[in-house]
Amino acid sequence: MKGLSFEEKCKRLLELFYETSDFFQLKELEKIAPKQKGIVMQSVKEVLQALVDDNLVQGEKIGTSNYFWSFPSSARHLRTTKLETLREQISRIDNQLKDLDKEIGVAKVGKDQSETRTVKLNELLILENEKKRIEKELDSFKELDPEAFEKNKQNSENLSQKINTWTDNIYALQSYCSKTFNIDGVSFLKQFEIPDDLEYL
Repeated sequence: MKGLSFEEKCKRLLELFYETSDFFQLKELEKIAPKQKGIVMQSVKEVLQALVDDNLVQGEKIGTSNYFWSFPSSARHLRTTKLETLREQISRIDNQLKDLDKEIGVAKVGKDQSETRTVKLNELLILENEKKRIEKELDSFKELDPEAFEKNKQNSENLSQKINTWTDNIYALQSYCSKTFNIDGVSFLKQFEIPDDLEYL
């Protein structure tokens, strides 16, 4: 079975904070995260530190213990600020790229090659790479967006409700068939190819 990527581990550990809205010590997270989020215990500390470094999780020493927490409301503010900063950087680089394109166009007129043109082309390449790096960072922030997490959580809850409604219907039909046609529960499930471990979510 393929292990989780580091980004997926960060996403899942952040989900744990959002879902519980609680405070944790590292030892507690090392016990809970493997069970609830499938993150191996040995990597919890590294993942937690990465989230702290990115200001997605807050930590503070209280007495002799370190506690960590993260709430969607505070994370949303931090991420909104970071997203705005990244978008401003991309906008600034776009403007620089346009200016360099113009300068390169001027440098090309009547010349096959020049030192100025070479320098500008190198600057253009550096800016394009920087823009790609920032866009990639921007995409990673979208993946951990608290608003997207809440939306996915709501969708999951809606699906669970629908599944439970169908489970209700199956049990009602099973009861009806049992009373009307004297069919026992095991035979009913087998007849309609329904798993015998059917239960509510």
